[in-house]
Amino acid sequence: MPYKLAALLRSHSSDVRGVAAPTDSLVLSVSRDKTAVSWARPAPTVSFAREAVFEAGAKFVNALAYIPPTPEASKGYVVTGGGDTVINVFDLSSTATEPSYSLIGHGDNVCALNALPSGLIVSGSWDRTAKVWVNFQLAYELKGHEHNVWAVLAVDDETFLTGSADKTIKIWNKHKCIRTVTGHTGVVRGLALIPDIGFASCSNDSEVRVWTTEGDVVYTLSGHTSFVYSLTVLPNGDIASAGEDRTVRVWHDGECVQTIVHPAISVWSVASMPNGDIVSGASDGVVRVFSAAEERWAPADELKEFDETVARQALPSQQVGDVKKSDLPGPEALSIPGKKSGDVKMIRVNDNVEAHQWDSASSSWQKIGDVVDAVGSGRRQVYEGREYDYVFDVDIKDGVPPLKLPFNTSENPYFAAQRFLQANDLPGGYVDQIVQFIQSNTQGVTIGAPDGPSDPFTGGSRYRAGPTSQPTGGASISSGDPFTGGSRYTPSTANVSQPTTQPSPGVHTPTIIPVRTFVSFKQANVPAMRGKIMQFDEGFQHEISTSSLALYPDETTSLDETLTYLTQATQSGVAPEGAPLSDSHLEAVIQILQRWPSSSRFPVIDLARLISGFCPHFYEDPSRATIFFRALLEAADWSHQWETPIPKPRETNVLLTLRSFANMLQESTSPESLDWVAELLEEISKAPYEALNKLHHVTLATLLFNLSCVRLKGAISARTHEWHLKLISLVLKEEKSDGETAYRALVSLGNTLYSIKQQAGSFQLTAAQRSEIKEAVSVTKSRFPEDRIAHVSKDVESLLQ
Repeated sequence: MPYKLAALLRSHSSDVRGVAAPTDSLVLSVSRDKTAVSWARPAPTVSFAREAVFEAGAKFVNALAYIPPTPEASKGYVVTGGGDTVINVFDLSSTATEPSYSLIGHGDNVCALNALPSGLIVSGSWDRTAKVWVNFQLAYELKGHEHNVWAVLAVDDETFLTGSADKTIKIWNKHKCIRTVTGHTGVVRGLALIPDIGFASCSNDSEVRVWTTEGDVVYTLSGHTSFVYSLTVLPNGDIASAGEDRTVRVWHDGECVQTIVHPAISVWSVASMPNGDIVSGASDGVVRVFSAAEERWAPADELKEFDETVARQALPSQQVGDVKKSDLPGPEALSIPGKKSGDVKMIRVNDNVEAHQWDSASSSWQKIGDVVDAVGSGRRQVYEGREYDYVFDVDIKDGVPPLKLPFNTSENPYFAAQRFLQANDLPGGYVDQIVQFIQSNTQGVTIGAPDGPSDPFTGGSRYRAGPTSQPTGGASISSGDPFTGGSRYTPSTANVSQPTTQPSPGVHTPTIIPVRTFVSFKQANVPAMRGKIMQFDEGFQHEISTSSLALYPDETTSLDETLTYLTQATQSGVAPEGAPLSDSHLEAVIQILQRWPSSSRFPVIDLARLISGFCPHFYEDPSRATIFFRALLEAADWSHQWETPIPKPRETNVLLTLRSFANMLQESTSPESLDWVAELLEEISKAPYEALNKLHHVTLATLLFNLSCVRLKGAISARTHEWHLKLISLVLKEEKSDGETAYRALVSLGNTLYSIKQQAGSFQLTAAQRSEIKEAVSVTKSRFPEDRIAHVSKDVESLLQ
């Protein structure tokens, strides 16, 4: 009988990174949500129910093991490990919230655990060591791997196996390495004993290998299309494996006999029950039980719903192979059986492409998703010895081999773009196109993406520093190669960029000015922002020298509340109803900005960008607004010496700070509440224009444009007016290469002159100001012979008359 869904166990709020099923009536799971959960059922015909929840760690939890009952613990122990480096041992029969034992000794994330019935525990860590614990005390330290230890296995009280990111498996007798086994070409992620043969291992190289106890390969199981994270041996000797291709695969006599597709990005862990049922933990936070016994299958409607959920998934084309719609067959191709379990066939249904997978157990094709034209998460690559989620080919020009652009979803795309340009000696002005290219071509991985701290080998969460807004009349960026015409700046045909009427002889009537639509920078992946902040915080906590930088409990609480609020805001596009964020939330952000080093501030500044966009009440009060923008200026090191080029961390911080300021000026902003803006503009002017890059320039021009939109609603203070005009003139005179920056500054000037005419008597331009403006417009027209520049310049010149 084929395996079918038997139960769905829902409790976790994030990835389920580890599962165990020591008895037919007990399932254990741990998650990135920091908890361990025990699930129990009183009888085989009764559903599993959550029995207990353990606060298993201060950080994400990603490993567990089980110790059978003892006189002290009538139900046994669950052993957990995670990002806080502590191994916690909980008595399953106790209601105590604190662990019975805490094993301290690892220096980094504990990512692997295994235990024997005797109570011996072996652990693996990112600190490159494994440790053996007897009677909850350290007995042996296993040192020898060159990289993180991802897999551990206790064979008996003196023999242990470890698998590592250095691609090797080591066999240990007590604390001595007696053999190093090589063969895998990727990180070794899981180990399991094979009775009467030896052991099995799985790897990032997509393979499962079976070895003798001496380390000789017996056979290799090939079928997974991406990383294989976990494996287990079933009571009948079959093997089940789970991986990044969102499947659990069942292997019999060296052949894949069933592929169980999950509606998730990753299946992180798999375990087997004594009765042969399979338990899996996936990135969608769900624990699933599958059974080959029909009497334990879920009801028919639940089975149908599960199949439909899988079928509805968006499956990136790179995960199943290249797609050329015109060459694909129609549904009639499904009448031809597959050759083996796991075979994938794509068919064309109208304008859609569907992926179907052959299931040998049921002798049928099962729909596993709709193929989308996006980069998937299932084909990570190695470039110059390191693993990346993506390695793009970027064509510079015809006849020249493409350059390689590596990128991990856990990193800031601006850093990746700058690294690429610097490595290939390319102009820094391309950074915006590269960022847009990265963001446009990595959208597929966001389907069901987990939040939380990122895994350095899997890129479990993505951080984006917020894509550039596309204002009406602004540049248009495609998702094509950033060095081909597909993603060069092209003039928009939007109405604010082109005249609506033909210029008439005599007095010119403005055809573009005024432009009243504000430009904001409010897009963000808040869960990934949260993950990056927590990742930095964990790093600070792990080092004595930086522990004082770590978040305080009240700051963590405030951040959680702030991020929850902003998640709702970014999803709906408006501030949530109910109580807004308070001064204490803003104060927590400011304290972190003041304490954290420059290289770690960017996600917190990006958080401030969203606060600026969705919490306008924070700068309605001039004193509070001043505190806010001064903290941001300090975070961007604005008062420090400006060197060229700006160091990369500071470059990003400056950009996000300017975007925060632009967001402070929006539709709801009242001209009467802008007393603080004069000081802000004066401080901004202290940065040498030539030290800033193209992205900085266009964001500064956007800030000036937004202020000009506010001015259309009413008069501002004389000092703010003076600094506004000074900065607009500065941008127009100094901008030499980017037409978009010049265009936004020109529109800002046009709006400003229009508002002066409309608010007669509020201000009068001095002769010196008129002369300066005319000179700036003349310089801009000569540098940028674009139609949109010419049209706006004509409007500006008419408003000067």
